[in-house]
Amino acid sequence: MSSVTSKTENATPTVGLSLMLIAFLCFAIMDTSAKWLVMAAIPSLQVAFLRYFVHLLWVLILYLPRNGFSITQSKIPKLQILRAVLLFSGTAFNFTALKYLPLTTTVAIFFAAPMVVCLLSIPILKERVGLKRFAAIFVGFIGVLIIVEPWGETFDYHIFLAVGALLGASGYFVMSRVVAGIDSNAVTQFYCAGIPTLILAPIVLSIWEWPDSSLNWGLLILIGSLGMLGHSVLTLAHRYAEASVLAPTVYSQIIYITLFSWIIFNDVPTVSTAIGIGIIIASGVYIWWRERELQIQRDLALDAAVHIVR
Repeated sequence: MSSVTSKTENATPTVGLSLMLIAFLCFAIMDTSAKWLVMAAIPSLQVAFLRYFVHLLWVLILYLPRNGFSITQSKIPKLQILRAVLLFSGTAFNFTALKYLPLTTTVAIFFAAPMVVCLLSIPILKERVGLKRFAAIFVGFIGVLIIVEPWGETFDYHIFLAVGALLGASGYFVMSRVVAGIDSNAVTQFYCAGIPTLILAPIVLSIWEWPDSSLNWGLLILIGSLGMLGHSVLTLAHRYAEASVLAPTVYSQIIYITLFSWIIFNDVPTVSTAIGIGIIIASGVYIWWRERELQIQRDLALDAAVHIVR
């Protein structure tokens, strides 16, 4: 009996890690598909709209029969709307940036999100950030500068679109901490998909371009489905392992993206991009490790306090 239990417990983190790798594969395919579509002259906002519209359809199909219209009833509607707007803005900037920049560049800049989240958590979440984590944030931004090369003759101002995507995504991650555990997953998914769909619908009607091939139609449908699948698998992964264990798997996305970018678009990452990515990953992993150590210390202190009370 004990040996079976031990094997199950040992296998559980492996299941969680495997699911996370699948989730980030979904996101990588979604970004690759988005780049293909915007390069095929389909407006980036139209691609973003269909990404959320198809996601919304899946939410209604999966949750409406079981939960009814309760999926529209949030305990914190204003915060859910703000979170959804931040996610949408990150997607819109990212999909537009993909038209002008290599996939590896946009994803590399996105990897600075843990550093921005760390900074935003100070005024919004009232968290304390020590000198060591500030140093890691500074090093991480050096990595971003190496990728962007603002001092170089080949500097592309479209990089600011990727920075806009970074800020939107970082705000979304911070708000995810704020709203965590207040609403059900069904309500959160509805707001995440429904608010961007509502915002973009009137805009997209004026810029709509009909896809000229069945491949493009398929990719437009695939994007929304992958968004829903990726977020669902990611949520499921956290049932099998702690967030602190799963966090570093985010960097698997750069492997996927580099491979897809090379095979499909013939974009080979430059030396400066590779160096910058390495610095950002090292900084992000340190921030993750430091936060995990601090959480362990807090848990030990809490256990000690409970023991004293008893």
